[in-house]
Amino acid sequence: MITLSDHLKSIYGQKIYRISLSSGCTCPNRDGSIGTGGCTFCTAGGSGEFATDIISLDDIDTQIEKAKQKVIHKLPSDIRPQKQRFIAYFQSYTNTYGDTGRLRSIYEKVIRRDDIAVLSLGTRPDCIDEEKLQMIIKLDQIKPVWIELGLQTANDHTAERIHRGYPTSVFDDCFRRLKSADIEVIAHVIFGLPGESRDDMLATIRHLAFLYPPLDGIKIQMLNILEGSFLAEEYKRHPFPQMTMEEYTDLVAEAVSILPDTTVIHRMTGDGPRNLLISPKWVTDKKRVMNMLRRKIAYVSADT
Repeated sequence: MITLSDHLKSIYGQKIYRISLSSGCTCPNRDGSIGTGGCTFCTAGGSGEFATDIISLDDIDTQIEKAKQKVIHKLPSDIRPQKQRFIAYFQSYTNTYGDTGRLRSIYEKVIRRDDIAVLSLGTRPDCIDEEKLQMIIKLDQIKPVWIELGLQTANDHTAERIHRGYPTSVFDDCFRRLKSADIEVIAHVIFGLPGESRDDMLATIRHLAFLYPPLDGIKIQMLNILEGSFLAEEYKRHPFPQMTMEEYTDLVAEAVSILPDTTVIHRMTGDGPRNLLISPKWVTDKKRVMNMLRRKIAYVSADT
């Protein structure tokens, strides 16, 4: 298994931290183009709640400096902050949706900064047309660009239930077009979506494992039910069962064993803001979750 931390250290010789930024985009699943309200698990922050307190849309440089200050205190004492480089992560909403000229101007300004090593764009596969693809290709010629696609599940029935707004075939087509241009692609997957069985979740992993060229990276997390989302209202009316920490870590360990050895594991767990998190509460004990994951992954690896 290749973790993101090890992968980046092998390239840059140091730990590379992610800073969350905003491009000011909305989402076609919110503005009425294909839907309103977004996916049922999203809050008003568009999956970027941790970035909301640093957003300053008038000045991207101000955003970056504020975000960097939140990270600098984590740096080892022997590293000078001015030498540290970062991943510029545009997380909230759909960051290839909107005027291409405006987006190109923002992203090019960011990617040309000396303190930025990678530009990472969270987006939807139905929002990368040929014009956006050409923008991404040109940016990637300056520095690496990662495209993070919110698949969540390969099960189209579940996708309809969570109002994702596109079939899995659209993800597959977008993946092929991005890889034909040699762009790095990271898929987002959520375990524990309502109605999904363990087999359904592993089927999503197998779908990704059989992509060609191989998937570059993956982010996996347990479904977080957050206050302010449609899913929260559904859960309050009709609570559905959620996995325990033991069940989740077992599932992630098996999922990692299915993926190609070259797929970088960007995330194996995640927790939403504590003031919004309704369930499951165990995700907030990140250290315990990660320790359990490491033990189980080591056991599965030894067994295979």
